[in-house]
Amino acid sequence: MEDMLRWVGMGAAVIAAVMVSARLGQRLTGIGFVVFLVSSTSWVAVGLMAGEPALTIQNGVLTIVNLVGIWRWLLRPAATGA
Repeated sequence: MEDMLRWVGMGAAVIAAVMVSARLGQRLTGIGFVVFLVSSTSWVAVGLMAGEPALTIQNGVLTIVNLVGIWRWLLRPAATGA
């Protein structure tokens, strides 16, 4: 299971990085953060299974960053202004 999560975490991070860096629009950037969330939560699980606190903490923080990105790019109400 740990080995599978490592591959999921790596693959999702690569895909998400391409999606976010390509600047393909707000929706696809937001979806990129969802894919990053899959990656970071996979790495948190790996860190816990492997007893690697640095990996767990780093990806715990990245999980929060990814949730902010999802809020920012997908869930936040559109700004209204004059």
